[in-house]
Amino acid sequence: MFNYIVNIFNILLYKPLFNFLVLLYNYVPGHDFGISIILLTLVIRFILYPLSLKAVESQKNIQRVQPKIKEIQEKYKDNKEKQAKEILEVYKTEKINPFGGLLFPIIQLPILIALYQVFWQGLNPQELLNLYSFVSNPGHINSMFLGVIDLSKPNAIIAILSGLAQYYQTKMLLPKKDRSKTGKDSDFSRIMQTQMTYFLPVFTIIILFGLPSALGVYWTASGIFSIVQQYFILKKPEEKKL
Repeated sequence: MFNYIVNIFNILLYKPLFNFLVLLYNYVPGHDFGISIILLTLVIRFILYPLSLKAVESQKNIQRVQPKIKEIQEKYKDNKEKQAKEILEVYKTEKINPFGGLLFPIIQLPILIALYQVFWQGLNPQELLNLYSFVSNPGHINSMFLGVIDLSKPNAIIAILSGLAQYYQTKMLLPKKDRSKTGKDSDFSRIMQTQMTYFLPVFTIIILFGLPSALGVYWTASGIFSIVQQYFILKKPEEKKL
């Protein structure tokens, strides 16, 4: 069963990503591996754009009704069953799926795993023998980025850039502070939000310190794409309801 899952994973994710990366590498001027990864990242993000758009809009809508949610939590703080029912009613009335943003990160996980394998073993010349018939074998892949950074090895600068991209990406989605609200619930919520804002970037940096920096280039490029996307989505004014 496990071997069957691995084979399906290789057929659906690893081999297509590996072959497309080599195809890009063949046509990129100077055969720059880093530029090839950035182009691959953009293609992946454009394919996943509908899901990422839905995830950001879902977060934006949840922020929009957050004042109502806080009022309900305060009003029914001693009746958790009533509180949950009223919150669900708000989501239903506003046509918001609180889990609408989960599909995008769930789909990104196997892609990250596949890319890790691509960057970890795809540079092996023997692996190039498994290319699709329409993809030319370059014979050797130079893992250098701009002639300076070896993307087959960990790189602290790229890891930190990935963490910074993760930080701004997460921070943009945080609701604005409401200083008029005080109390344990608001303090706890603010503490949790602050912890997540800093935990995810630090966790990203720590993980990438031990992985090929090629994965960090993908994560940074993907993060910048998300930041630009979120900027325009969050900047867009809410449509007035009749």
